[in-house]
Amino acid sequence: MRKNYSSEFKAKLVLEVLRGEHTLSEIASENEVHPNMLTRWKTEASKTKQMQKNYENKIDELYKQIGKLTTQNEWMKKKSGL
Repeated sequence: MRKNYSSEFKAKLVLEVLRGEHTLSEIASENEVHPNMLTRWKTEASKTKQMQKNYENKIDELYKQIGKLTTQNEWMKKKSGL
């Protein structure tokens, strides 16, 4: 039977692994989780972080584009006499 782990539990263990105070195997055995699961959760967490970073970069890029287009629009209104 498969066990389901909460997101909070996964995050707690991944943070423990990243701190490096204990080995991955030690953390896995203390929490009755297979070491491969910890490795998979760690990989998923890094992918999620990269996706978030990409998303934030895209948002910044879009805000810059909005600012440029707004400036161009105002300039066009001024030149056309509206």
